[in-house]
Amino acid sequence: MTRPTRADPRPPSESHIVPRRGALARLLGGAGGALLALGVAWLGGCGERPPAFHGIDLTGADYAQGFDLPDQNGQRRTLADFRGKVVVVFFGYTQCPDVCPTSLAELAEAKRLLGADGARLQGIFISVDPERDTPELMRAYMASFDPTFLALRAEPQELSALAKAFKVYYKKVEGSTPTSYTMDHSAGSYVYDTQGRLRLYHRYGSGAQALADDVKRLLAEG
Repeated sequence: MTRPTRADPRPPSESHIVPRRGALARLLGGAGGALLALGVAWLGGCGERPPAFHGIDLTGADYAQGFDLPDQNGQRRTLADFRGKVVVVFFGYTQCPDVCPTSLAELAEAKRLLGADGARLQGIFISVDPERDTPELMRAYMASFDPTFLALRAEPQELSALAKAFKVYYKKVEGSTPTSYTMDHSAGSYVYDTQGRLRLYHRYGSGAQALADDVKRLLAEG
Protein backbone atom coordinates (compact mmCIF):
# COMPACT_ATOMS: atom_id res chain seq x y z
CA MET A 1 0.00 0.00 0.00
CA THR A 2 1.37 3.40 -0.92
CA ARG A 3 2.05 5.57 2.09
CA PRO A 4 1.07 9.24 1.74
CA THR A 5 3.91 11.71 2.09
CA ARG A 6 3.66 15.10 3.72
CA ALA A 7 3.03 18.04 1.41
CA ASP A 8 2.82 21.79 1.99
CA PRO A 9 -0.03 22.05 4.56
CA ARG A 10 -0.92 25.66 3.81
CA PRO A 11 -4.39 26.60 2.54
CA PRO A 12 -4.83 25.90 -1.19
CA SER A 13 -4.81 29.52 -2.32
CA GLU A 14 -3.54 30.36 -5.80
CA SER A 15 -0.65 32.40 -4.41
CA HIS A 16 0.69 29.38 -2.56
CA ILE A 17 0.50 27.03 -5.52
CA VAL A 18 1.32 28.82 -8.79
CA PRO A 19 4.74 30.53 -9.02
CA ARG A 20 5.02 33.75 -11.00
CA ARG A 21 6.73 33.54 -14.38
CA GLY A 22 9.70 35.56 -13.17
CA ALA A 23 10.16 33.42 -10.11
CA LEU A 24 9.95 30.25 -12.19
CA ALA A 25 12.53 31.56 -14.64
CA ARG A 26 14.90 32.38 -11.81
CA LEU A 27 14.35 28.92 -10.36
CA LEU A 28 15.24 27.25 -13.65
CA GLY A 29 18.26 29.46 -14.30
CA GLY A 30 21.86 28.95 -13.23
CA ALA A 31 22.81 26.47 -10.56
CA GLY A 32 19.20 26.10 -9.43
CA GLY A 33 18.21 24.90 -12.88
CA ALA A 34 21.06 22.41 -12.94
CA LEU A 35 20.07 21.00 -9.57
CA LEU A 36 16.43 20.79 -10.64
CA ALA A 37 17.39 18.95 -13.84
CA LEU A 38 19.59 16.59 -11.85
CA GLY A 39 16.69 15.83 -9.51
CA VAL A 40 14.35 15.09 -12.40
CA ALA A 41 16.93 12.82 -14.01
CA TRP A 42 17.43 11.00 -10.72
CA LEU A 43 13.69 10.38 -10.37
CA GLY A 44 13.52 9.09 -13.91
CA GLY A 45 16.50 6.84 -13.36
CA CYS A 46 15.20 5.23 -10.17
CA GLY A 47 11.77 4.64 -11.70
CA GLU A 48 9.89 5.76 -8.59
CA ARG A 49 7.81 8.81 -9.37
CA PRO A 50 5.29 10.19 -6.88
CA PRO A 51 1.67 9.90 -8.02
CA ALA A 52 0.70 12.71 -10.38
CA PHE A 53 -2.60 14.04 -9.06
CA HIS A 54 -4.67 16.59 -10.91
CA GLY A 55 -5.76 18.19 -7.62
CA ILE A 56 -3.55 20.06 -5.17
CA ASP A 57 -1.85 17.63 -2.80
CA LEU A 58 -2.76 18.49 0.81
CA THR A 59 -1.39 15.32 2.42
CA GLY A 60 -0.30 16.12 5.96
CA ALA A 61 -2.37 19.31 6.31
CA ASP A 62 -3.65 19.96 9.83
CA TYR A 63 -7.02 21.47 8.87
CA ALA A 64 -10.27 20.11 7.35
CA GLN A 65 -9.86 17.01 9.49
CA GLY A 66 -13.50 16.02 9.77
CA PHE A 67 -17.09 16.81 10.71
CA ASP A 68 -19.89 15.54 12.93
CA LEU A 69 -23.17 16.78 11.47
CA PRO A 70 -26.68 15.52 10.69
CA ASP A 71 -27.48 14.69 7.08
CA GLN A 72 -30.72 15.41 5.21
CA ASN A 73 -32.26 12.31 6.78
CA GLY A 74 -31.40 13.28 10.36
CA GLN A 75 -28.52 10.80 10.76
CA ARG A 76 -25.30 12.16 12.23
CA ARG A 77 -22.32 11.62 9.96
CA THR A 78 -18.54 11.61 10.40
CA LEU A 79 -15.69 10.65 8.07
CA ALA A 80 -15.42 7.33 9.91
CA ASP A 81 -18.78 6.31 8.38
CA PHE A 82 -17.17 6.15 4.95
CA ARG A 83 -14.04 4.07 5.52
CA GLY A 84 -13.17 2.22 2.34
CA LYS A 85 -14.53 5.05 0.18
CA VAL A 86 -13.01 8.20 -1.25
CA VAL A 87 -14.97 11.17 0.12
CA VAL A 88 -15.38 14.49 -1.69
CA VAL A 89 -16.59 17.40 0.48
CA PHE A 90 -18.01 20.59 -1.01
CA PHE A 91 -19.45 23.64 0.81
CA GLY A 92 -22.36 25.47 -0.80
CA TYR A 93 -26.10 26.16 -0.61
CA THR A 94 -29.17 24.87 -2.39
CA GLN A 95 -30.18 28.23 -3.91
CA CYS A 96 -26.75 28.76 -5.47
CA PRO A 97 -27.29 29.72 -9.13
CA ASP A 98 -24.20 28.24 -10.78
CA VAL A 99 -21.14 27.10 -8.80
CA CYS A 100 -22.91 24.55 -6.60
CA PRO A 101 -24.98 22.79 -9.26
CA THR A 102 -21.98 22.72 -11.60
CA SER A 103 -19.74 21.19 -8.93
CA LEU A 104 -22.31 18.57 -7.92
CA ALA A 105 -23.01 17.69 -11.55
CA GLU A 106 -19.28 17.17 -12.12
CA LEU A 107 -19.11 15.00 -9.01
CA ALA A 108 -21.99 12.88 -10.28
CA GLU A 109 -20.30 12.59 -13.67
CA ALA A 110 -17.01 11.56 -12.02
CA LYS A 111 -18.90 8.79 -10.26
CA ARG A 112 -20.34 7.62 -13.58
CA LEU A 113 -16.88 7.66 -15.21
CA LEU A 114 -15.57 5.36 -12.47
CA GLY A 115 -17.94 2.59 -13.50
CA ALA A 116 -18.18 -0.10 -10.83
CA ASP A 117 -15.76 1.85 -8.64
CA GLY A 118 -18.28 4.70 -8.51
CA ALA A 119 -19.92 2.94 -5.56
CA ARG A 120 -16.76 3.76 -3.59
CA LEU A 121 -17.06 7.52 -4.14
CA GLN A 122 -19.07 9.43 -1.53
CA GLY A 123 -20.22 12.98 -2.23
CA ILE A 124 -20.76 15.26 0.79
CA PHE A 125 -22.41 18.69 0.51
CA ILE A 126 -22.18 20.97 3.57
CA SER A 127 -24.57 23.92 3.62
CA VAL A 128 -23.35 27.45 4.31
CA ASP A 129 -26.98 28.61 4.42
CA PRO A 130 -28.59 26.80 7.37
CA GLU A 131 -31.30 29.48 7.64
CA ARG A 132 -32.91 28.34 4.38
CA ASP A 133 -31.50 24.87 3.77
CA THR A 134 -33.97 22.67 5.59
CA PRO A 135 -33.60 18.85 5.61
CA GLU A 136 -36.52 18.58 3.19
CA LEU A 137 -35.00 21.04 0.74
CA MET A 138 -31.56 19.41 0.94
CA ARG A 139 -33.10 15.97 0.41
CA ALA A 140 -34.74 17.09 -2.84
CA TYR A 141 -31.59 18.92 -3.92
CA MET A 142 -29.32 15.90 -3.50
CA ALA A 143 -31.78 13.63 -5.30
CA SER A 144 -31.49 15.83 -8.39
CA PHE A 145 -27.78 14.94 -8.68
CA ASP A 146 -27.26 11.52 -7.13
CA PRO A 147 -29.38 9.70 -4.53
CA THR A 148 -26.26 8.54 -2.66
CA PHE A 149 -24.90 12.05 -2.10
CA LEU A 150 -25.41 13.44 1.39
CA ALA A 151 -26.13 17.01 2.48
CA LEU A 152 -25.00 18.03 5.96
CA ARG A 153 -26.26 20.99 7.95
CA ALA A 154 -24.61 22.77 10.86
CA GLU A 155 -26.62 25.00 13.15
CA PRO A 156 -25.93 28.69 12.46
CA GLN A 157 -23.88 29.04 15.65
CA GLU A 158 -21.77 25.99 14.67
CA LEU A 159 -21.13 26.97 11.08
CA SER A 160 -18.55 29.67 11.81
CA ALA A 161 -16.29 27.29 13.75
CA LEU A 162 -16.70 24.58 11.13
CA ALA A 163 -15.80 26.94 8.28
CA LYS A 164 -12.73 28.09 10.20
CA ALA A 165 -11.65 24.48 10.76
CA PHE A 166 -11.91 23.87 7.00
CA LYS A 167 -10.46 27.26 6.00
CA VAL A 168 -13.65 27.89 4.05
CA TYR A 169 -14.94 31.40 3.31
CA TYR A 170 -18.63 32.31 3.26
CA LYS A 171 -20.53 35.57 3.52
CA LYS A 172 -24.19 36.54 3.28
CA VAL A 173 -24.96 39.10 0.56
CA GLU A 174 -28.22 40.90 1.19
CA GLY A 175 -30.89 40.90 -1.53
CA SER A 176 -33.92 43.06 -2.26
CA THR A 177 -35.96 41.15 0.35
CA PRO A 178 -34.96 39.43 3.61
CA THR A 179 -35.17 35.99 2.00
CA SER A 180 -33.66 36.77 -1.42
CA TYR A 181 -30.06 37.01 -0.24
CA THR A 182 -27.19 35.09 -1.82
CA MET A 183 -24.06 33.55 -0.31
CA ASP A 184 -20.49 34.16 -1.38
CA HIS A 185 -18.45 31.07 -0.56
CA SER A 186 -15.34 29.04 -1.36
CA ALA A 187 -15.82 26.93 -4.47
CA GLY A 188 -13.31 24.07 -4.24
CA SER A 189 -13.69 20.51 -2.98
CA TYR A 190 -11.70 18.54 -0.41
CA VAL A 191 -10.88 14.91 -1.23
CA TYR A 192 -10.23 12.26 1.45
CA ASP A 193 -8.71 8.82 0.92
CA THR A 194 -10.21 5.50 1.97
CA GLN A 195 -8.76 5.89 5.48
CA GLY A 196 -10.41 9.27 6.01
CA ARG A 197 -7.22 11.29 5.54
CA LEU A 198 -7.26 14.64 3.76
CA ARG A 199 -5.34 14.25 0.52
CA LEU A 200 -6.39 16.69 -2.21
CA TYR A 201 -8.07 19.98 -3.03
CA HIS A 202 -9.84 20.30 -6.38
CA ARG A 203 -10.43 23.82 -7.63
CA TYR A 204 -13.81 24.75 -9.06
CA GLY A 205 -14.00 23.81 -12.72
CA SER A 206 -11.27 21.15 -12.62
CA GLY A 207 -13.61 18.79 -14.48
CA ALA A 208 -15.17 15.39 -13.89
CA GLN A 209 -12.43 13.41 -15.64
CA ALA A 210 -9.66 14.93 -13.52
CA LEU A 211 -11.59 14.13 -10.36
CA ALA A 212 -12.34 10.58 -11.51
CA ASP A 213 -8.65 10.02 -12.29
CA ASP A 214 -7.63 11.15 -8.80
CA VAL A 215 -10.30 9.08 -7.10
CA LYS A 216 -9.10 6.03 -9.02
CA ARG A 217 -5.50 6.62 -7.84
CA LEU A 218 -6.63 6.95 -4.24
CA LEU A 219 -8.70 3.79 -4.47
CA ALA A 220 -5.69 1.95 -5.85
CA GLU A 221 -3.63 3.02 -2.82
CA GLY A 222 -6.15 1.45 -0.49
